[in-house]
Amino acid sequence: MQNKNHYIIIMAGGIGSRFWPMSRTKLPKQFHDILNRGKTLIQETFDRFASFIPAENIYVVTNERYFDLVKEQLPLLQDDQILLEPVGRNTAPCVAYAAYKIQTINPNAVFVVAPSDHLISKPEVFQEKIQLGLNACEENDIIMTLGITPTRPDTGYGYIQFLEDEKDNGYYQVKTFTEKPTLEVAESFVESGDYVWNAGIFLFSTRTIVNAFENYLPDMGELFSGINDDYYKKSEKDAIAETYAVCKNISIDYGIMEKAAIEGEVFVIPADFGWSDLGTWGSVHSNMEKDYNENAVNGKAVVYESFNNVVKTTQKDKLVILKGLEGFIVVDTEDALLICKKEEEQFIKEIVGDLKVNHDEFV
Repeated sequence: MQNKNHYIIIMAGGIGSRFWPMSRTKLPKQFHDILNRGKTLIQETFDRFASFIPAENIYVVTNERYFDLVKEQLPLLQDDQILLEPVGRNTAPCVAYAAYKIQTINPNAVFVVAPSDHLISKPEVFQEKIQLGLNACEENDIIMTLGITPTRPDTGYGYIQFLEDEKDNGYYQVKTFTEKPTLEVAESFVESGDYVWNAGIFLFSTRTIVNAFENYLPDMGELFSGINDDYYKKSEKDAIAETYAVCKNISIDYGIMEKAAIEGEVFVIPADFGWSDLGTWGSVHSNMEKDYNENAVNGKAVVYESFNNVVKTTQKDKLVILKGLEGFIVVDTEDALLICKKEEEQFIKEIVGDLKVNHDEFV
């Protein structure tokens, strides 16, 4: 039975620049079916939570330019469930907007906050851990996060250190947050056994998160509580525009989580539910079916004497042929072609930065 006090806030405002040239400002990666599974990433995220959270309690926070995309891909959402940001201000304002708005209609709400573009291959385990977190946050004034049991010393993720607990209730007090460490440090984290990857999924009750904003980001809390009379009304759009114009640009991790952890208010649920943040073309290669030469091909392409490549084509009437490539990313769209070594894919973000200056029509 679904709990009417349980809510999900899906964050869907990012552009996904590391997925250029497929992900663009006008159509970011969360609105693509990148793995060719029949659903876009945001549709998969919606369906994952709709299996145990009431559809009317599913909210999406996105940029105002993506309203039509969200309506088209998630037709069950009412307009009031689509929160439109006039400009990106990172994740803390995103959370504040949703929490203060929903508080006006349900002060007993308990939230999950999750990105729109993650992959979960073990949905039953995921649901079990989310339910554990929601119940714990309903009963205690704590902030919860989900931590991924690390499988390797990856330098691309943030890490969460937790304290052992004899209560054996499935979650542990967070000691520290560490952003993307060096390889040597990451290796020591994994060896220690008391670190998990930060998946960017948070849980809390309305009461707890409002108190956290008042304690750690009081100016932001004051801004969003100051427009309580505008939520769910026509005046909301103008009120939000004025709020975002003066709102600080800061992540929920820096603005609240790290400070609350120092005070012993943050807990983590270590878990393995087949998680991938699908942040790069390399991660697409890891999550796609591959041929006997480890090539992951999605689209109309033929590959000869090539190994360990990821190939993505979007034009139905255009054939791409590869020969003699090893360890490359090849993405062919209507107006752009990317050929880049997998090991140098961080360069893609630099490409997008350069294009914004000289060829912004391709961003």
